[in-house]
Amino acid sequence: MDAYTGFAAVYDRFMDDVPYDEWSRYVVKLLGQRGISEGLVLELGCGTGNMTERLARAGYDMIGVDSSEEMLELAVEKRERSGLDILYLQQDMRSFELYGTVRAVVSVCDSMNYITEEQDLLQVFCLVNNYLDPGGIFLFDLNTLYKYEELLGECTIAENREDCSFIWENYYDFAEQINEYDLTLFIREEDGRYRKYQEVHYQRAYEIRRVKELLGEAGMELLAVYEAFTEEEPGKECERVYFLARECGKGKD
Repeated sequence: MDAYTGFAAVYDRFMDDVPYDEWSRYVVKLLGQRGISEGLVLELGCGTGNMTERLARAGYDMIGVDSSEEMLELAVEKRERSGLDILYLQQDMRSFELYGTVRAVVSVCDSMNYITEEQDLLQVFCLVNNYLDPGGIFLFDLNTLYKYEELLGECTIAENREDCSFIWENYYDFAEQINEYDLTLFIREEDGRYRKYQEVHYQRAYEIRRVKELLGEAGMELLAVYEAFTEEEPGKECERVYFLARECGKGKD
């Protein structure tokens, strides 16, 4: 789970093509369809707060959880500039703790794919179910098996900017369903020299069928699985899916 150390400093610059506004509108729409248009919402794997800030502007009382101190430092800087009332917590999503329950939990940008052990993913689901209000909603995305096997695996991505550049090499293990990202960064320092950073990231591809089973084992009710940014069932060449689940069990005694 340790990642985004050197990359944190330039994360937003390299992710500036991500349509966060479109993504946040989609999340707000799906939550609104389930009656959640305000109230306390937790984002797991919030990173530098790009989605957290947008959801706060949409009217939610936001809590952001991430394991990376460096990413959260940038999120806090954004919060200071925007003046939004957001609580950020440095915690591992496999063992996060809250003071009470929330109306919804969201996780985007394939944060859940960083959970590489099935038992740990189940633990995350159990914690989410525990910290949701009765009938609360869990909304998260995952990169698909197709994306890792057909698009990312054995692919090298490189980008050169005026003050930084990166080389992102992918190696996919079909047997273990693990994608290794070898990331090399060159970031220009204040004196004009470039500093080299190297990081290794791991993500796991999960079959939709198995994720459904794990949600059930965690005591949650699966409501829908959508091809990203639609309300349609995932197609064979779908690259990202959204899972919509509901808390079960509270208030039934």
